[in-house]
Amino acid sequence: MTMLTIMMMQIKSHVGDIEGNTTAIVECGLSTTAQTADVLVFSELVLVGYPPEDLLLRPSLTGRVQEALARLLQANKHSKAIWVIGAPFMNGDGCLENAAVVLQRGQIMHVYAKQALPNSQVFDEHRYFVPGFADGVFHVGDVTFGLLICEDVWSDAVVNAYQTQGVDCVLALNASPFSHTKHQRRIDRVKACVKRWQRPLVYVNTIGAQDELVFDGASFAVDALGQVVAQAPAFEASMQAVTLTRTAGVLAIAGDRWVYPSRLEAMRQALVLGLREYVNNNGFSGVLLGLSGGIDSALTLALAVQALGAQRVHAVMMPFTWTSSWSVDDAQEQAAMLGVSYQSIAIHDIYDSFMAALSKPLAGFEADSTEENLQARIRGVLLMALSNKTGSVVITTSNKSETAVGYSTLYGDMAGGFNVLKDVPKTDVYALARFLN
Repeated sequence: MTMLTIMMMQIKSHVGDIEGNTTAIVECGLSTTAQTADVLVFSELVLVGYPPEDLLLRPSLTGRVQEALARLLQANKHSKAIWVIGAPFMNGDGCLENAAVVLQRGQIMHVYAKQALPNSQVFDEHRYFVPGFADGVFHVGDVTFGLLICEDVWSDAVVNAYQTQGVDCVLALNASPFSHTKHQRRIDRVKACVKRWQRPLVYVNTIGAQDELVFDGASFAVDALGQVVAQAPAFEASMQAVTLTRTAGVLAIAGDRWVYPSRLEAMRQALVLGLREYVNNNGFSGVLLGLSGGIDSALTLALAVQALGAQRVHAVMMPFTWTSSWSVDDAQEQAAMLGVSYQSIAIHDIYDSFMAALSKPLAGFEADSTEENLQARIRGVLLMALSNKTGSVVITTSNKSETAVGYSTLYGDMAGGFNVLKDVPKTDVYALARFLN
């Protein structure tokens, strides 16, 4: 009987922080938990964070990656496990590849370059990498592994190549961003691959967020029959083991299974994680938002408190002549209930000053949306001034439905650094509000 333990290393890395990412890989790789495994599989481009974009074009990158790999090789000498690490790798022709680098006993035993490079939406890998052509086959004892990197899983040409390679198990490194249908689509695609090979696959996804992209982790393993036999938690870092056992020539895979969250819970966790990562990764002290008494700002405030804690969230009410008393009362009550700092700044006098300055240029014009937009722009100016002074980033509160039809004010309620609800339609704003309550 042959038995190997594979550890799905679902750890967080940050774009550009090569030194910090290297430290995280070393610490996790040498941890007590990881030392029980034979193979550690990290995620796609974990060494530089994903997506690294034009960082990859910097002349200093190659040297920094080489220094990081040297440090990882030194650390790997102290581990009995093989480490499979996603990293940019310069090939013999001097071209950069999106690679899986396999380390064993302080040596690079294999390098596999991603073959299917995506070139749509947020993915622009043709700009930075050349595709690989060689297979990703390597051996651990009498077990033969094959490697895939993210988009490779979705390419029939790449997947079909493993039908004739005699591979026992496929390891897939991924940086697959969250959408509310994505996890099931990943599983469905992996099942389709496994059906061709009749071999298990271990799918390791990254965790964290970079600007508008959120990575939900939720790494998993599928057996040769297409059954999900192991599932890592979603939206949190983890190191989870799966075991490969060969008995009488039959290879079995097993592990623990976490339940993937419901649609609304997954959405909540994605929004919370995305905001937390943006604020912390960019070094802001906290967040600042205009609290209007409406549902969009109310939901944004609740999510911000979950992401950062009440002490790092600041709400500002900026009432005007037409602001209803119930809006003021609701905003104040919610701020008190959540324990955030709250202040009210009336904008009547500022508005009157602006209108006085514009009285001659606007003479003869009927009142229209200009005056309404002026209110929003005054509020934007006040929030940005508070942001500059306090070091908190302004988060805006409009939802995807409003953005889609242009229902917002340029330099007004669009002023800010991050929009939590930018990809949440109004229907889901209501659904999330009910869910949180």
